[in-house]
Amino acid sequence: MPYFNFTQEIGQPDLVTEEILGIESEASFFLSTSAAEGLRSSRLADITGESSSSETFKSNYAKLPDYLKSCLDYSAIVCWRYGVEIGKLVRLLLAEGLIEDRPGDIMEDVAEKVLKELIDLKMLQVQQVQQETVVKVPASYLRLCILKLEKQDFVSKTANSPVRLGIRDDGRDIYPNVEGLLIQSLFILSERRDSSFDSARGLSRAYMRNVCGMHFLLVLDLRGSIECLPDELGDLIHLRYLALFNSNLDELPGTLGNLKRLQTLDIRMCRHLRKLPIEILHIQQLRHLLMSDSINDCEIRVPKGIGTLVSLHTLSGIYGGDDIAIELIALTQLRELGVKRVTDDHASELFTAIKKMENLTSLSLEAERNYFEDTSFSIFAELDAFSPPPLLQEFFLLGGLIEMPVWFASMENLTRLSLFYSYLSENPTSVLQLLPKLKHLQLWEAYKARHIGKEFCNAGGFPVLETLTIASEFLAEWTEIETGAFPRLRYLCFRRCRNLIFLPEGLQNISTLQDLCFFPWNPDLKRRLMGEENYKIKHVPNIRGFENR
Repeated sequence: MPYFNFTQEIGQPDLVTEEILGIESEASFFLSTSAAEGLRSSRLADITGESSSSETFKSNYAKLPDYLKSCLDYSAIVCWRYGVEIGKLVRLLLAEGLIEDRPGDIMEDVAEKVLKELIDLKMLQVQQVQQETVVKVPASYLRLCILKLEKQDFVSKTANSPVRLGIRDDGRDIYPNVEGLLIQSLFILSERRDSSFDSARGLSRAYMRNVCGMHFLLVLDLRGSIECLPDELGDLIHLRYLALFNSNLDELPGTLGNLKRLQTLDIRMCRHLRKLPIEILHIQQLRHLLMSDSINDCEIRVPKGIGTLVSLHTLSGIYGGDDIAIELIALTQLRELGVKRVTDDHASELFTAIKKMENLTSLSLEAERNYFEDTSFSIFAELDAFSPPPLLQEFFLLGGLIEMPVWFASMENLTRLSLFYSYLSENPTSVLQLLPKLKHLQLWEAYKARHIGKEFCNAGGFPVLETLTIASEFLAEWTEIETGAFPRLRYLCFRRCRNLIFLPEGLQNISTLQDLCFFPWNPDLKRRLMGEENYKIKHVPNIRGFENR
């Protein structure tokens, strides 16, 4: 399908194409390569000159089968500027109809295999951004996937063809002129508004009514504040993907239930939204319900009967009470689950339901916060009774732990682990360093030690760990790393370690280390690392940090 990106500049309601790879945006129109055969066009690679390497890229691109080429073209448009989290890209590919239905296979698995093929061919790049896996298209292939066209060619080609549209809202609430375009996918970035443009309201009701007039939309991805969602949302009966990220909505219209074909509903970072309308139960094809993206998000209460949505693969940000455990027992096909405000009152029933989820690969559990005077705290009192599902690969746990649960040692498939505010007195890595597949580890106020030494990772410990983030107000010294420890570590980050004044002897032996970060770093530590202890870090290509002022 043709793809057209443009921005709406202040005071300019007409279409203005977005700048790509240094090409001037004025009077420039862009299509995906696979959609522009027979048109008068020039590849961006041709503009910047040819080389033997670009010829190789062209040859590799030309050899791609259609199913890979269409996914790469689409990724080039969606990911070209900032990159996209891989799970979101999978959901978008499904919504756009770019993944073939294979009887007996789960569609998300098919999409992930397609992306893995492109990654293995080095046509897609994978980066770890904090705790997310982000996908980008290398510049060499980006130039091949996007074509620059003359305006008349673009208008002619899109007369009866579906178009993907990207809008950067400029704060004046001016709806762009899209007359004559058949919009199939709409991405809106609503930027922060100046107070003179009523910053508290966001996109107006009238603006959103115009959006809801695009009756052939398959994808609506909106980032930023919205005044409200009108009832006309229910007119978008073809919609498969609806994202309202960071929209600050406090309610969703009941007409949401008209969207019978909806596969993804992403309402993360909607901090004022507390419950879903009962009409959500009408969307029986719903596969991904994402309601939380950070520990600062509040939980959302779902209506009784949510267990009837048996197509759900993802369910995040739900409240752990209200007998949700009974509903979860029916959702044995879930692959990703996130539960907030877990308490002793319902923990046992909740853990029993989770144990039965044999397909679960990602789990997030957050204990309910308690308050005493000016202090908040949370604790998992019954976690020893928990037993993780066998296929679990990602685990996020927020809440105090009296001791490390013994079942951690059995999590042989775990690849990503985040422990937040565990405040353990014992060293958690004595168990974690033995996990054979653990690649990414976050210890955020997880361990109260002021001093750690070589016991933190023995020789051969953490055999495949690639990223390690430590946040600790307690940590002052890390004295030693054994030779042979952290054999694959690429990224080491210290956050909130304001008292850290000593990095370990042996850090210089981790030859795989590419990134070392301090947010912030202690001035005394910085002085020594830039001076007499520079030998510990001089082999690291990228060192970043800032000092508290």
